Amino acid sequence: MPEYIGFALALDGRDGIARARGWKEVASANAFLREYTLPAEIVVAGAYRTQRIAFTADSILAVLDVADPATIARGENIRNAMDPTPLIESLGPADAKRAEAEIKFRKFLGERIVKDETVRPQGDEAFGAHLTVARSISNVASHPGKTFYGCAYRMEMLGRDGKPL
Repeated sequence: MPEYIGFALALDGRDGIARARGWKEVASANAFLREYTLPAEIVVAGAYRTQRIAFTADSILAVLDVADPATIARGENIRNAMDPTPLIESLGPADAKRAEAEIKFRKFLGERIVKDETVRPQGDEAFGAHLTVARSISNVASHPGKTFYGCAYRMEMLGRDGKPL
């Protein structure tokens, strides 16, 4: 987690990490994403190729030309936390059909935790941390036909008592 934050914050900083690697920043329609075109394709998850990556506050993501994120999610055993199907089915047949017809965009947001670690303060340290790394798959309305696939790195500061600050 600390390594990711340091790297992400330095992309366009004094060290010019992105520039040194030949990455070109791409104007994004989404204010929460910082996107780059890479100088060469990369292979993601052994099957998907892309030259686009994006950074969020806590994630690095490959931007894939995959219209349905569920295609990738099935192989990763990741379910959609935003799946509207149960709600739509509860409406009854006529209303469900109308609701389906009105849905313009189906949000996919899912993750699988790959590391969950708590580091308690040692000795006279004032803080500890709860660290989580997750495989994430999502889509956003600003990028139709794209799937975002990557890792999220989250850190929560803990007090000496082990409770979140």
